[in-house]
Amino acid sequence: MSSSSGSGRSATEAKALKIHSEAERRRRERINAHLTTLRRMIPDTKQMDKATLLARVVDQVKELKRKASEITQQMALPPETNEVSIECFTGDAATAVAGAGNHKTLYIKASISCDDRPDLVAGITQAFHGLRLRTVRAEMTSLGGRVQHVFILCKEEGIAGVSLKSLKEAVRQALAKVASPELI
Repeated sequence: MSSSSGSGRSATEAKALKIHSEAERRRRERINAHLTTLRRMIPDTKQMDKATLLARVVDQVKELKRKASEITQQMALPPETNEVSIECFTGDAATAVAGAGNHKTLYIKASISCDDRPDLVAGITQAFHGLRLRTVRAEMTSLGGRVQHVFILCKEEGIAGVSLKSLKEAVRQALAKVASPELI
């Protein structure tokens, strides 16, 4: 067996060792470059050792995930199917929802989820106007061409002669027409 070095290693082994050393050096350089990037992104990390820096980054990522989760939970994303929901409140329940103290007022929470389009809000407004309902509060969430509108409505005059069930159904039908006009 011929030996090209004094340590008894063959030329092939020496070449393989050199290739491995170069690959390891490039790997360390990439790691250090990424650590430098992390140091720039996280405050007060200039003199930190690598393990402490990584621990700080993990904490920061956990905090960002927590905040994103809170925001997502607060947002009511519009569902992919057309939906209409109606809830009615009177008396103390109405006071809690709308902040009013008039016990003779009927409050309705109406929610509609459908594809967004230019005439949507006008159609919803017409539907409420036709039922003689006044909007007290409105919220809108939009994502990817879908929209969800949530309204708090009130009907003050003439609620004594109004059947809750019939009013609820009238609002549901009006919003269903607005949500899916192509089906009507």
